[in-house]
Amino acid sequence: MLATKVIMEQGIHVEGINFFTGFCVEGHTHAIRSKDRNRPKRNNALWVAEQLGIKLHIVDVIEEYKDVLLNPKHGYGQNMNPCLDCKGFMVRKAYEWIREHGFDFIITGEVIGQRPMSQRKDTMPVVARESGAGDLLLRPLCAKHLPPTLPEREGWVDREKLYDFSGRTRKPQMALAEQFGFKDWATPAGGCCFLTDKAYSDKLVDMWQHRSSRDYTLDDIMLLKVGRHLRPRPHFKLIVARDEGEGKFLEGYRRQFTSLKTVSHGGPLVLIDGDVTDEDIELAARIAARYGQGRSADAVELEVTPPGGEPRRLTVAPLHPNDIDPAWHV
Repeated sequence: MLATKVIMEQGIHVEGINFFTGFCVEGHTHAIRSKDRNRPKRNNALWVAEQLGIKLHIVDVIEEYKDVLLNPKHGYGQNMNPCLDCKGFMVRKAYEWIREHGFDFIITGEVIGQRPMSQRKDTMPVVARESGAGDLLLRPLCAKHLPPTLPEREGWVDREKLYDFSGRTRKPQMALAEQFGFKDWATPAGGCCFLTDKAYSDKLVDMWQHRSSRDYTLDDIMLLKVGRHLRPRPHFKLIVARDEGEGKFLEGYRRQFTSLKTVSHGGPLVLIDGDVTDEDIELAARIAARYGQGRSADAVELEVTPPGGEPRRLTVAPLHPNDIDPAWHV
């Protein structure tokens, strides 16, 4: 938002590009859970474009991004976040886009020292070099800490009107936002990528470890964002809705997975991911009953529905809490 406004203030036409990898926190997730009901239901890229009055191009890179995630040249951050490779990939895609659409250079909101992996003084040139953008990549918020780029040398942009922000503090950015009249903005610390989240990364690694391939679909990575995940046996796991919103979302996957729903008591919708036997289904049903209102009952009746099949009834004794191995929690 700030980097764009700084350049627009110099009379330069700017358009936005938002790359959709499937791992964004924003989008559907805040709209699903009951606990997030009061949070703004917005895609921040679209919202920022609206505040700035610019055109936004949303580019689907889900398939291309797989190689970045699976084979990062510069490795991962604290979790499964390939930050440096990710930044280089997106700048490369932006560079391809400006060449195709007749734009002159690229700007980002990066600040030296703000991110431990991708925004250091020694790694920022790596992004410019490996993306192919070179000195067509301008970082207006910290430009005065970097060598002049082509837009600055050619006089397209007045370097004196750019900034020298650095470090992890966001106070200078907030002050600039106030100066521009912005009253609302996305979380200054970012955190818009699920790959930086340990719980999500653990689920992703678990999925890969129990499959023959590390390939994934959009449905795979969406489901990792939703529900309580338990793996009582290596060949299958359960996805347990944690509230009504997640239950409604998981309803959309009942044609793809065997599902469990308690009928004698209130309880969550549960999906079974994996190839299961009748014995496995009984264990899954006992676990599902444990998370419903019949957890203290002697017996709970559930409806078991195979993907695309007819439901059948099953009565089980809920699993005792002490019998749920903490290691099952993914």
